Amino acid sequence: MGSLRTRMVWSYGVLITLVVVLLGAMFVTLVWNYYYGSAVGSVIQRAETEAALHNRNISYQPMKDKASYMLQNMSEGTAHLQLLDYTGYLIVDSDGLAGNGQTVGTPDVLEAMEGKRGVWRGIDPLTHERIAAVTLPVKQDKHIVAMFRYTASLISVDETVRNMLWITVLVGFTVVLLFFAMSVLLANRIAMPIRNLTRVAEQMAEGDWSRRATPHERDEIGRLAETLNTMASELTRREKLKTDFISSISHELRTPLTSIKGWSETLAGDPSDAEELKMGLTIIDRETDRLSGLVEDLLDFSKLYAKSIILHPEPLDLLKPVKETMLQFDARVQREGILLSASLGSSHPLMVEADANRMKQVLINVLDNAFKFTPSGGSVVVTAEEESGWARIAIRDSGCGISPDDLPHVLDKFYKGGSQKMGSGLGLAICKEIVEIHGGAFRVDSVLGEGTMVTIRLPLIRQEEPHPPDQTGA
Repeated sequence: MGSLRTRMVWSYGVLITLVVVLLGAMFVTLVWNYYYGSAVGSVIQRAETEAALHNRNISYQPMKDKASYMLQNMSEGTAHLQLLDYTGYLIVDSDGLAGNGQTVGTPDVLEAMEGKRGVWRGIDPLTHERIAAVTLPVKQDKHIVAMFRYTASLISVDETVRNMLWITVLVGFTVVLLFFAMSVLLANRIAMPIRNLTRVAEQMAEGDWSRRATPHERDEIGRLAETLNTMASELTRREKLKTDFISSISHELRTPLTSIKGWSETLAGDPSDAEELKMGLTIIDRETDRLSGLVEDLLDFSKLYAKSIILHPEPLDLLKPVKETMLQFDARVQREGILLSASLGSSHPLMVEADANRMKQVLINVLDNAFKFTPSGGSVVVTAEEESGWARIAIRDSGCGISPDDLPHVLDKFYKGGSQKMGSGLGLAICKEIVEIHGGAFRVDSVLGEGTMVTIRLPLIRQEEPHPPDQTGA
């Protein structure tokens, strides 16, 4: 009884058996009462009819005349009629046979001796067959002088009821077997998919994340299988993310740490060359900034991945962080010889509900990537405009572009493709997450050898229409 299948089969089986037994018992009771009640009722009706017609005519007659009158006027019909004296002694029956000293002491006769109508069903002590009997007293001045006993054989009724009972048992047994078979099939349809899910889950627990459950039906178990598969895919993704994380961060941290350690050892040797000292300190400073940037990316990634990042949205003119970010890149424009231009086509503010610092982080990251992959003499163009209820910012560069193989994955975490540029591989993934948290969309389009365009869309704040001035002067 330990398995779900066994418990279901037995539970359904016991329930159906109880229901069938209960319904069968009710049906048998109804059949029993109907047939035997009808048999007894017909005898009672015959007896009461005969009593109403003849009792007055025969109550004052001698016993011999009563017998003669009974044989002449009361012996017709299906019921067998007997004449008894007040002690139960059989005088004569409707066949004309005398009692031969026989006394009838059945319960119906005993009740008639007390002046009541006696009704009884059982085995007749005279004929030894099952009968329905009704005995009526014949009174003379309140004294019982005789009794008429009407009997009817129950052989045909017993056979009918017996056949009905056998049919009921057969039907009930068949129904129970059918429901047992159906419960086995139902239990198998439920238990077998659950066993498969359990087996797959056990294999997953052992570390085989390639296993997948097969949903057979679009029911609760099918949805459970799909959920298990989704969970396995998510865990597989997270496992790969963890592996990529460790691999990428180990690689990215090793290079700046090696540079810092090497130059620290060099500078610790008390170099006499001032130019070498300056270069060493510059490299240490640059690598420290790089480490700081990696740490910031990791912190942002951790918060975004854990869904614990806290935004401080407020009504913001998106043109403001765009202009501020472009000003921050002036020094880099001069240093790297890249033309940075803007096309702010909107004549009015692009009002959005956004966290200003996070949006600047996105813009800085995207512009940094654009400069990183654009050679000297190239250009970066920033466009800001309103587009069908959205604020749209596009940053296009004339750099090396992205290969078709790498383009679908550039927004994946820790993905750097064939690029040899330094970085954590988290920048664009973090930007995409931040924009989507604001309810916007982040898209990257690129043609290899021609350049890349990053498009950011944020929903504009709907401005309420100003109410016309009241002309009534109220």
